[in-house]
Amino acid sequence: MHWLCESSALGEAQSRGFEREGIKLFVVRRDGRVYAYRNRCPHRGTALQWEADVFLDESASLIRCASHGALFLMDSGECVAGPCEGKELENFDCREDERGIWVEV
Repeated sequence: MHWLCESSALGEAQSRGFEREGIKLFVVRRDGRVYAYRNRCPHRGTALQWEADVFLDESASLIRCASHGALFLMDSGECVAGPCEGKELENFDCREDERGIWVEV
């Protein structure tokens, strides 16, 4: 497991990007739980964001691909709108403890 950050660095309905072992990934927090995904849209394989740490739509309730506008559920990575509807983001095992947020890549 790789340590990403302190828990306080990821608030509710927020996202943050990281790179561990050459893999670009990001984490989101929804309903107090943290989810980790590869930073790659299943439509064309591009990074999801244009700005650092900006992976969510304006309502902060869905993950958004800045290139194609695809929208993904925060808790499953399933695409619910856009050119890759029905596909899913690649997820990583993630846990949170008193030291912070950890991911297995």
